[in-house]
Amino acid sequence: MALRRCWGFARALPRLLWNNTVLSRVSVQGGRSSVSSLVNTHHACKTSGPLLRRFSSAPPSTDVSYDQMKQLLAGRKAIVIDVREPWELREYGVIPGSINVPLGQVNTALQLAPEEFNEKYGGKMPQHTDNVVFTCLAGIRSKTALDTATSLGYKDVQHYPGGWQDWLKNEQQN
Repeated sequence: MALRRCWGFARALPRLLWNNTVLSRVSVQGGRSSVSSLVNTHHACKTSGPLLRRFSSAPPSTDVSYDQMKQLLAGRKAIVIDVREPWELREYGVIPGSINVPLGQVNTALQLAPEEFNEKYGGKMPQHTDNVVFTCLAGIRSKTALDTATSLGYKDVQHYPGGWQDWLKNEQQN
């Protein structure tokens, strides 16, 4: 019986949130509770935005700039995974020191045994606590890979939103 009530509440919660109303004040008088007012959650979310973001599963800053990427690679402080297809790396080029794991294989690859990962992708298997930076051509697929890694429990994941295009542009300028 209690389980049914909890399940019913779990189904109703999204509707409550969708309606954008939350209880702002409940008063208790003589063992009875009464709702004093309702508040629009849009206003509540605007005023408490930073507080809500603090509890997100994603790191506060997930973007890596070209200069940060150069430092991470030089200091070997991150595992860089390029999620483009192998033919793209052959045709356009590759960021030195990156490991190629095509986007369609990221979910499976990050769940392999370290030896299997090394054998299949030719690089160190990232641990859940390692700094992992995903990259692609222009930052779209790398963001998807970041979300996948976060959902698998990786804590320190980032992506290079400029991708290979930004890398090439900056390398040509230097």
